[in-house]
Amino acid sequence: MVAGLGDEMAAGLAGRGRMRASNADREQAIDTLKAAFVQGRLAKDEFDLRVGQAFASRTYGELSAATADLPAEPTAAPPPTAMPARADGDQPVLRPGRVIMVATALYAGVWPFTFLVPWPTNSEGEAPGAIVALFVSTTLIYMFVLVTAVGYMIAGWHQKRSGGRPPRRLAPGAGGQQ
Repeated sequence: MVAGLGDEMAAGLAGRGRMRASNADREQAIDTLKAAFVQGRLAKDEFDLRVGQAFASRTYGELSAATADLPAEPTAAPPPTAMPARADGDQPVLRPGRVIMVATALYAGVWPFTFLVPWPTNSEGEAPGAIVALFVSTTLIYMFVLVTAVGYMIAGWHQKRSGGRPPRRLAPGAGGQQ
């Protein structure tokens, strides 16, 4: 049998069950309840009920009743991993939002370079062909990157939505056709 905070309080404070509990005592009990909830020892509705009971407790006896069946110290949980490990040969995860952000920043840098710098013009008043080619090519590249990244975003959204399962294939002759 695991000794709970309530058992510990009752044993350590024998005869003090009717003594008034302080706010710090209530906070300690609520911290124990939070740890138990995170560890899966309490359901959400039971956690809410016990936290309300802890806040309403005036004495050590009432407070210990809210935590009597819980361990006094939370058991150590393994630290969460930042990212799941990739299997060998798996492709790295593409972050389309970051790709779009970098491409937009680069493309935005081309605009002032092509339009704000006073380039020498030819006798007809036209800008140099290299500058026009730079602007057109960066625009086409930016559009390609944008469409590709949005495609990856949509594919990722579909994969999350389907839970990673491939699309369901219908048997030949199925699909509502008679």
